[in-house]
Amino acid sequence: MAKLWFKFQRYFRRKPVRFFTFLALYLTAGSLVFLHSGFVGQPAVSGNQANPVAAGGPAEGAELPFLGDMHLGRGFRDTGEASSIARRYGPWFKGKDGNERAKLGDYGGAWSRALKGRVVREKEEERAKYIGCYLDDTQSRALRGVSFFDYKKMTIFRCQDNCAERGYLYAGLEFGAECYCGHKIQATNVSEAECDMECKGERGSMCGGANRLSVYRLQLAQESARRYGSAVFRGCFRKPDNLSLALPMTAAMLNMSVDKCVDFCTEKEYPLAALAGTACHCGFPTTRFPLHDREDEQLCAQKCSAEEFESCGTPSYFIVYQTQVQDNRCMDRRFLPGKSKQLIALASFPGAGNTWARHLIELATGFYTGSYYFDGSLYNKGFKGERDHWRSGRTICIKTHESGQKEIEAFDAAILLIRNPYKALMAEFNRKYGGHIGFAAHAHWKGKEWPEFVRNYAPWWATHTLDWLKFGKKVLVVHFEDLKQDLFVQLGRMVSLLGVAVREDRLLCVESQKDGNFKRSGLRKLEYDPYTADMQKTISAYIKMVDAALKGRNLTGVPDDYYPR
Repeated sequence: MAKLWFKFQRYFRRKPVRFFTFLALYLTAGSLVFLHSGFVGQPAVSGNQANPVAAGGPAEGAELPFLGDMHLGRGFRDTGEASSIARRYGPWFKGKDGNERAKLGDYGGAWSRALKGRVVREKEEERAKYIGCYLDDTQSRALRGVSFFDYKKMTIFRCQDNCAERGYLYAGLEFGAECYCGHKIQATNVSEAECDMECKGERGSMCGGANRLSVYRLQLAQESARRYGSAVFRGCFRKPDNLSLALPMTAAMLNMSVDKCVDFCTEKEYPLAALAGTACHCGFPTTRFPLHDREDEQLCAQKCSAEEFESCGTPSYFIVYQTQVQDNRCMDRRFLPGKSKQLIALASFPGAGNTWARHLIELATGFYTGSYYFDGSLYNKGFKGERDHWRSGRTICIKTHESGQKEIEAFDAAILLIRNPYKALMAEFNRKYGGHIGFAAHAHWKGKEWPEFVRNYAPWWATHTLDWLKFGKKVLVVHFEDLKQDLFVQLGRMVSLLGVAVREDRLLCVESQKDGNFKRSGLRKLEYDPYTADMQKTISAYIKMVDAALKGRNLTGVPDDYYPR
């Protein structure tokens, strides 16, 4: 036996290629056997094992041993607890009996892929029903509710979930990456072959096409769940002079309530709901009804007939709410039809609201903005000009944080966005450690990162503004705080510099959806002031320096709230 084994070893030493071939075949055979047993072989279980509760096993709610992954599609894992199902499908997905588990059942052991795939499809059919491919037009959207884009990770479920959480009845996907929501479809059906673009985040699934929507009807759990999202209170306003033109849709409602009027206007696809006693008016913000001159709310303080604690306005003074219907008059965006003859910078210190300003400019002009840099996360969220070279001439303006004579003189004109340094430094610190709309961790504020950041960035805040004032050829100064306070006027100034005709109705449309996807909902409150006395002293000196430079060029100085702290 030993002699035979010796001959075997000597044979393979002389022929190493045969040895490795033999080893590869051995491993392949073992892998096939393993895969076969995993996908086909089902362990035999007794009735007691299949139903441990009935057999005196752990009671419902008790912790069960982990029985292996049970993939419910797109990487989700079922551990047998209702909370995981709620996270997977959201609170709007329930079974007929109201159970959040939605009859997914309790299974253990290994499932075959075919069985798992069938269950996933059945559950998706309960959640949403595909109804077809529809024509879409950027000037007149098929679904006119909210929308969002993700050019990297869009999936069918993600779009459905976002629309359902906001109470919409339909979800549509386009270009493989765009999601639109709505309460009714205002477009014609087309051939299924035209919805031919694969979802960016889900191989094998179609997410519409070029100007084509793959539309799903969301199967909400119950009729009472068909809420139209939370309406935004806009205030009390005087009745417009020409009511039928200002608010074209009207309905008499003897049992008036805020919900009834908001729901009515939402169904009619209008972004404004105006309550006038027993009449409900719907429309858009226009020059006839711009919502700029708010009145004392006491003038609208007439109780709703069907709602004791709410005001429903009067025939002369309207209570106005903004519905969840998206105003699509300013949503179309494209590249410039011809190469621009001048390069206009949108210059700011980091954290001064440049990305938010780009969002406003794109809505107000209808043209994409570009960037001196390339930020993949911004491109994936809909800033399509991000990929263009900054000198391409296809974008309306160019984002830049650069300073210095050479970089500044490369531009023919600039919008210089200035923000309170205390707020700008915190915003940039949050972006650096938490992403575009995230927040830095508490440990970063308390650690060495924050003092070092202020020491390096605070001087830059001042030199950035001073450089652009000194070397810029044609500079329009816009204060971030003024843009927030009076968006209509300040955005109009910016659009004029860009050489685009100012359309007031379009600016009013921008006002109603000004936040976008890249504006933080306020800085996260810290339990303490992160700025030490020495930091404040240094920053105050920089503020005075910038203020003097602005006034020296006959410009408005910095806003009063920059200092003192």
